[in-house]
Amino acid sequence: MDYISVIKQPIIAELDDFIELFEKTLSHSDGLLGQALEHIRQRTGKRMRPMLILLMAKNYGQICDATLHAAVGLELLHTASLIHDDVVDESAERRGQSSVNEAYNNKVAVLVGDYMLSTALLHMSFTHSEPIIRNLAELGRTLSNGEILQLSNIQNQEISEQVYYQVIKQKTAALFETCAAVGVQSVGATDVQIQSAKKFGQNIGIIFQIRDDIFDYYDKSEIGKPTGNDMAEGKLTLPVIYALNSTGDQDMMALAQKVKFGTINSDEIARLVQFTKANGGIEYADKCMWNFHAESIAYLDNEVQDEDVKRSLRAYLDFVIERKL
Repeated sequence: MDYISVIKQPIIAELDDFIELFEKTLSHSDGLLGQALEHIRQRTGKRMRPMLILLMAKNYGQICDATLHAAVGLELLHTASLIHDDVVDESAERRGQSSVNEAYNNKVAVLVGDYMLSTALLHMSFTHSEPIIRNLAELGRTLSNGEILQLSNIQNQEISEQVYYQVIKQKTAALFETCAAVGVQSVGATDVQIQSAKKFGQNIGIIFQIRDDIFDYYDKSEIGKPTGNDMAEGKLTLPVIYALNSTGDQDMMALAQKVKFGTINSDEIARLVQFTKANGGIEYADKCMWNFHAESIAYLDNEVQDEDVKRSLRAYLDFVIERKL
């Protein structure tokens, strides 16, 4: 099934308006900045987050200029955070393309990220909505806090699902949650509708991150990272956390601690990956995703009246959980 076409169907015209505005934003006459922005513009994704904003707005009203500027602002913030993440992680590649820090250098990457953050704030000001502007500011704080929490968690000997969810709610899930919130805020939704939308967005973000984490246990060159890359970076994700805690295997627990302290080698990572697969880690993570999916379907049944929008959001959910990369 072509999920993306189904997702776009109710918002084709508005999505084109967003793309035009976003690409205009990533244009600059100055040499180096213009080149760096063009490099970023070549890395066009599926527009999952802007599409969520547009669909959530359409569910509660009529997509307007405030919706489009909010979508551009969120996408700029997201892109800037990825640029800064690549500097922090010393990543040379992002989704099959050289990262900004690899193509230029860390100084250029940080400054371009800062430029995009400032431009994000500018577009949020064009919404003339204090709640939307506040949401973007809070998102920036939450994303940064999530990154710092993840770094501090590396040194924490505790291996728990609670800490895992704490981190992903402040990273990936927070972004989807804010997309859902500003979408409905841009068309004047009620406080109750905003809270319901935020929970829906958060669930999507959790599913999205768990799916990404499962990818790390398989060799997928198109994802742009090798098997076990998260462990190589000191991260223990849901599949291995479950396998460790359900078996209590002390040898594997010792390897997990080596992951946290950055002393693990590639052969040991391979052993930990195989242990996770053999002890139900992937199946458990998959079950958790489908639980969040069921909760999200309940939202669609209760809150979405337009059948085209409901079909689109259902396809959105199904794509996030069933995607291959």
